[in-house]
Amino acid sequence: MRILIVEDDRELAAALDDALRYEGYATDVAMTGVEALKALADTDVDIVLLDRDLPVLSGDAVMATIAANRIPVTVIMLTAAADVSDRVSGLDLGADDYLTKPFAYPELLARIRALQRRAGKGAATAAVLTRGDLTLDTTRRLVFRDHGRTLVKLTPKEYGVLLELMRADGGYVSVDELHRSVWNADPDVEAADVVKTTMYSLRRKLEDRDLIVSTRGEGYRLA
Repeated sequence: MRILIVEDDRELAAALDDALRYEGYATDVAMTGVEALKALADTDVDIVLLDRDLPVLSGDAVMATIAANRIPVTVIMLTAAADVSDRVSGLDLGADDYLTKPFAYPELLARIRALQRRAGKGAATAAVLTRGDLTLDTTRRLVFRDHGRTLVKLTPKEYGVLLELMRADGGYVSVDELHRSVWNADPDVEAADVVKTTMYSLRRKLEDRDLIVSTRGEGYRLA
């Protein structure tokens, strides 16, 4: 699941980004309506968390563009406006759900899960991924060796890297792809070193240095 966070409050956007990534979602952040529409044009997004009160190009304008172009995304509108008429107008624009700020984070997660169920999202994505004696539980965000007998304690970045490799099912995942997915940033000159350091630590914790294969020009894959 990829979630696009459209929010001009940098602190709130960063907090949502970190929290949702910790839950196992892939995320992108847009600070303006223009950035949001560009992200929707360039990336496959499942759910949009759309702040209604954006500067220049409002959330309403973004929602209207999504609806007019029939972009296949689910939208949760976020706004400080709490009147019934505000909620009704937001839903009439095409939003699938509406959440008033300030909101409780567990409620946001519950609404995301409800929309996933309604849209049938996640049904094709296994909750538990396995490869060899390695097991990754995406619901509890836990990793086990020895066919579930030994818990492996990973940092969020190590977990994110392993998740991408498990999803690739033996295929290569490039450094750039890992950096975008796990670090939520465009690759830079330090990306390779950052990924390499995390990979070294991950291999050590998995206690199998041959499990993760690296090939110059291709990236990393699970053996």
